[in-house]
Amino acid sequence: MKNLVLKSVLGVSALLLLASAASAGTLDDVKKKGFLQCGVNTGLAGFASPNDKGEWSGFDVDYCRAVAAAIFGDATKVKFTPLSAKDRLPALQSGEID
Repeated sequence: MKNLVLKSVLGVSALLLLASAASAGTLDDVKKKGFLQCGVNTGLAGFASPNDKGEWSGFDVDYCRAVAAAIFGDATKVKFTPLSAKDRLPALQSGEID
């Protein structure tokens, strides 16, 4: 039983370490690029939509701007990529969005 608990703790620790390293790499990449590339869902009212001037608004947009402000101290350092639900994960995995 002790052996199982020890292996479980070591396994969880290893996963957390790997996740932390992956996140640090992504943050470093975003900082190096100079802006945050956000994938937004335009299919749900209130989440993301551009107006007639191309200015984005909505919950997803506000969240991305808050993250950009936390990273860069500037909420405008964000670019938006409209994506459907099925396209979001592949875009994230390929690095098209952050």
